[in-house]
Amino acid sequence: MELLKKRPLFNPEGDADIRHRRMVGGDTTNLNDFNNMRYAWVSDWYRQAMNNFWIPEEISLAQDVKDYPKLEETERVAYDKILSFLIFLDSIQTANLPHIGEYITANEVNLCLSIQTYQECVHSQSYSYMLDTICSPTKRDEILYQWKTDDHLLKRNTFIGNCYNAFQEKKDAKTFLQVLMANYILEGIYFYSGFMFFYNLSRNGKMPGSAQEIRYINRDENTHLWLFRNILLELQKEEPQLFTQENIAMMQELLEEGVRQEIEWGHYVIGDSISGLNKTMISDYIKYLGNLRWSSLGYGILYEGHEQEPESMGWVLQYSNANMVKTDFFEAKSTAYAKSTALEDDL
Repeated sequence: MELLKKRPLFNPEGDADIRHRRMVGGDTTNLNDFNNMRYAWVSDWYRQAMNNFWIPEEISLAQDVKDYPKLEETERVAYDKILSFLIFLDSIQTANLPHIGEYITANEVNLCLSIQTYQECVHSQSYSYMLDTICSPTKRDEILYQWKTDDHLLKRNTFIGNCYNAFQEKKDAKTFLQVLMANYILEGIYFYSGFMFFYNLSRNGKMPGSAQEIRYINRDENTHLWLFRNILLELQKEEPQLFTQENIAMMQELLEEGVRQEIEWGHYVIGDSISGLNKTMISDYIKYLGNLRWSSLGYGILYEGHEQEPESMGWVLQYSNANMVKTDFFEAKSTAYAKSTALEDDL
């Protein structure tokens, strides 16, 4: 695979004709012209992402401070480990996204990546706010760095981390496709056992503030998922030679490994010991998501018998909605400036 061409920052001789703009390998001027975009979907994505603006500290954690010490031991252990995992994911995303943007030559897509990077910073701030509020500084540090002491957690971080590092070491087309797919997996598979755990606590009347923080994060992550799906779909049209049988097999292997790890992780941190969730529910839901993600790229079904959302998990979508109001992505209207509705997870 040939090396990718890094986009220049100052390129006055670049091609301003949007008909010639490309996801990679283009000759961009880097001028942000909001009236002339090559990819029509960017305008809708940008508006939705900007309407998602929120501040972690605006959510009260007063009840969570009372609930946290009263959680069952299994719930508290799961809370700590899942939060540690989510903190790491958003931290590494913040660091990784600018490196991807260095090779994206459609400047309107780089606008989206910049917004996503900002939102990942807000997510990290949110997790820090949760920890600072509900536990001592010593406990906070213990949770923050559990990936150094929990081998299972380190293994999960290593899978995504190695994909990201590979692109730092070898900037060719194949590793670029790999890092895009890793981002798609992170946004579309890796978060979900954690998210459902917080929603399950909330429906059991526990840690409502934490669940609301996660709702806002979940809403952002859905737009990030939609962004990387569209980047991959545009590349399928513009760079069909990149999607060889070998590379598609690589993408499938990454997704299947992501599904396997998410199920294994859910069994490890949640298992059958927390009221309202069990291993079967976790497995069925993550395989359903795996099918959703793969079919959204146009590649069909991976897990027979898991084409529909499991009836036992129908409550997840309701709890993931930041406003408890459903709207279609392209018809989304903000109920308030800082409270635009969730993008329904049907990608």
